[in-house]
This record gives sequence, structure tokens and C-alpha cells, in this order.
Amino acid sequence: MSAFHDLTLKALNGEDLPLAPFKGQVVLVVNVASKCGLTPQYKALENLYQQYKDKGLTVIGLPCNQFAGQEPGSEEEIRTFCNLNYGVTFPLGGKLEVNGPQRHALYRLLAGEGAEFPGDISWNFEKFLVGKDGRVLARFAPRTTPDDPAVVQAIEKALG
Repeated sequence: MSAFHDLTLKALNGEDLPLAPFKGQVVLVVNVASKCGLTPQYKALENLYQQYKDKGLTVIGLPCNQFAGQEPGSEEEIRTFCNLNYGVTFPLGGKLEVNGPQRHALYRLLAGEGAEFPGDISWNFEKFLVGKDGRVLARFAPRTTPDDPAVVQAIEKALG
């Protein structure tokens, strides 16, 4: 099993969110925020998830409050916001840190030293495409929308 699939996150509801069940699926990992100029990307993320979930794509949204305090809400507030405004059905994790000394293990794997695409996360809605085997295949900047042809092409290629 890959290091990616060995990890367990906390879901937004406080339950464990193990990544092992996603082995054999393509996963788009995105750090998200409710009060960001890029927040409307939730709609495109949900559309992408709906379009490709039956083909093996999962989107995982991970709230982060490290960028200008743009995710100040509680887990319940975040869940309500996502459901009411964007109809989000893909998995949402609990808040975590993507940079700095408290960087979550997932982000050490995705962007830390020795990662395929190393370097600090620049802002909310940075995207990592993880292949069926747990290997990071691509990294997309926050302003690259989920429906950008480069993202869609990378997902379709990973799905095979």
C-alpha cells in the first residue's frame, strides 16, 4: 500500500476518514475555504465529482484557515455552507494545516521535502491529483479551476 493510502484524516463530522478505501481510485485533493475569492470553485469541484465518480474519481476537500483566515467557521458551519451554497457531496475533511511546522502528514507527503511536487501551498484551492496507486501525478495552482482542460485531461488520463 502507498504512503498516501496509509493515512487517515479526520472527516468534517469528526469521524475517521481513512484513505485506504481510495486505493484503485483517482483522488483530487484540494485545500478549501468558505470565504475566499476562489470559493465558487466548490461548484466546479462538485460537477467534476458528479461527472467522474462512477469512473473512479474522488474529490476530497480539506478546509484550511491558514490563508487570510478565510475558513474561520466550525466544522458544522463549513458543512452547512457547502451543502446550502454548492450542494457538496464529495468527502470533506476536518480543518488542517497545509504549511508550516504543524503541516498535516498528508501535505508533508504531497508538498514536503522529497515530494514529486514540493513547495509550500500558495493559497486556498491548490489541487493535487493522486493516481490509483497513491502516487502524486499533478499539482494545479489555486486559480486553475477544476474544469480547466489541463485538470480534466489529467483526470481522464489517470482514470485510464
